Amino acid sequence: MEQQSPLTKHIIMLPFMGQGHLIPFLELAHKILNHNPNFTITIANSPLNIKYLSSTNNHPQIHLQPLYFNSSDHGLPPDSENTDNLPFTQIIKLFHASAALETPFRRFLDVVVFKGNPLDKGTWACIISDVFMGWANGVAKDYGIGNYTFSTGGAYGTAAYCSIWMNLPHRDLVSGGTHDEFSVPAFPESCRFSIKQLHQFLRAADGTDEWSRFFQVQISLSLCSNGWLCNTVEEIESFGLEVLRNYVKLPVWCIGPLIPSKMLKKDSGLDLDAGSRIIGQRSGKQPGIQPEECIEWLDSQSIGSVLYISFGSMNTISESQMMELAKGLEESKKPFIWVIRPPVGFDVKGDFRPEWLPTGFRDRTRKQGLVIHNWAPQLEILCHRSIGAFLSHCGWNSVMESLSQGVPIIGWPIAAEQGYNAKMLVEEMGVCVVLARGVHSRITEEEVSKVINVVLDKTEGGIGKDMRKKASKFGELIRASVEDYKGSSYRAMDGFLNMVNS
Repeated sequence: MEQQSPLTKHIIMLPFMGQGHLIPFLELAHKILNHNPNFTITIANSPLNIKYLSSTNNHPQIHLQPLYFNSSDHGLPPDSENTDNLPFTQIIKLFHASAALETPFRRFLDVVVFKGNPLDKGTWACIISDVFMGWANGVAKDYGIGNYTFSTGGAYGTAAYCSIWMNLPHRDLVSGGTHDEFSVPAFPESCRFSIKQLHQFLRAADGTDEWSRFFQVQISLSLCSNGWLCNTVEEIESFGLEVLRNYVKLPVWCIGPLIPSKMLKKDSGLDLDAGSRIIGQRSGKQPGIQPEECIEWLDSQSIGSVLYISFGSMNTISESQMMELAKGLEESKKPFIWVIRPPVGFDVKGDFRPEWLPTGFRDRTRKQGLVIHNWAPQLEILCHRSIGAFLSHCGWNSVMESLSQGVPIIGWPIAAEQGYNAKMLVEEMGVCVVLARGVHSRITEEEVSKVINVVLDKTEGGIGKDMRKKASKFGELIRASVEDYKGSSYRAMDGFLNMVNS
C-alpha cells in the first residue's frame, strides 16, 4: 500500500457479499472522504466482488482488497460470490460461506496492514463491518482496534429483523396459534407484527435450522461492536431509531442517505452527461436501455403520471403474478417503466421468454410504457418529474432513493426485512400501499389496476395526493439532513469520524 501522511488514518470495510450491501459500503466510503479527506479506506471482499467494485471506483483514497474465496469449497456453483448470482434456495450457503473470509482477512491484516509491527496499529482508525459479518468484531479485538457495525437497512427494519431472528417470537403462532399477529421484543406491545410479513424460511425457523444458526451467531457478534452506523435519517425514523437504540444498547449514528449529493438536489432531473456518469460509477452495470431513450420517453410524459416498477437486484415474482401484473398495468392505462426479469424458478439473468407476458402485451403497450430487461438507472429515473409512484420490493436502498425524491410507494415486499419496511412505510409514514407479499400471494389484474389508479390519482383529498404530499415532506427532511454543518446526518458523520480519528 502506498505511503501516507502521518495525519492520514485508515478505515477497513467489510461488506456482505451482495450488491445491496457492496454499493452502500462504497457510497459510505465516498461520503466519509467527502466529509473528511484525511482518511484512506480499504474495502475487502471476495475477488469477484472486488472486481465488480473496481468497475465503479476511481477514488485514489479507496483501495480494494481481494480476499481468497472459492465458492466450490462451500457447495456453491463456480464463481458464486454474490447473492445476485444465486437462486434463493442456495443463498443460505453463501451466508455461511462468507465466514470463510475471516482467515484471509486476518492474513491481510498480518502481512499487508500491520506487517507484524504493533506500532502500525496507531494509523488504523477502525474496521466497519456489515451486520452479517459479525465475526469481524473478534478480529478487531484481537488486533486492538475498534469495530463498528454498519446496517445497510433502516432503523425500524434493522431492529425488527435482528430482534425477530434472535428471539423467534412467532414460533407459537406457527405451531398452532389461533391468530397471525405477535409482539416483538424491543418494540412496544401495541406495535404488532404479522406472520404474513415473514419470509418462508423465517416462518419455519426454530433456532436449530441453518438460517437461524447463521443470523443468530452473526447478529450476536455484531451486538458486541463499539457502535452501529445506520443508513437512515434521524428525522424520518424517530420511532425506529428509538427502538433500535434500545435494542442494541450501543451508540447509533444515522449517516444516510447514501445517495450521490447531486441526486439530492430538488428537481435534479436527468441530464445525459451527469446521469450517464453516475450510472457507471454507482452500479458497474450496463442499463437495459440507453439513457437517452429513457430520458426522451420520460420527458414526453406528464408530471407525476408514470409508475416505475422494479423488484431490486436479486428479486423477481412468479409466472402467474407477472401475468396478472402485466394485465393490470394494461387495464390501468397509466404510463409505466417496468424493469423485468425472468420469473421465480428460472435463471434471473437468462433470456426473457415471450410467454411470460400476455400475448400481444408488448405491441399493445408500446406507447403506454417501457419494458426494460435486467437493469435500469433507477435513481436517475426516480429523479425525473414524470415519476408518480414506485412499485417496489421495499428494499431499503430503493426506499431511500424513492423518498429522497418525494415519490410514494406501492409495496410488494419479497424477502429480508422488506416486509417490516413496508409495515413502517404504511403505518408510521403513510407513504405506501401494499399490493402483495412474496412470490406465493395471489393477485388479480383488477387489484393491480385499482391500486395503481388510487396511488397515481391527483385528486385533492384523495389517497394518492395525500401520499405524495407526505413523501415530499420526507424528501425535504432527507435533503436537509445532509446540509453542511447543520444537517443531522452531517453532524452524525462528523461526530463519528472525530471519534475514530482521535
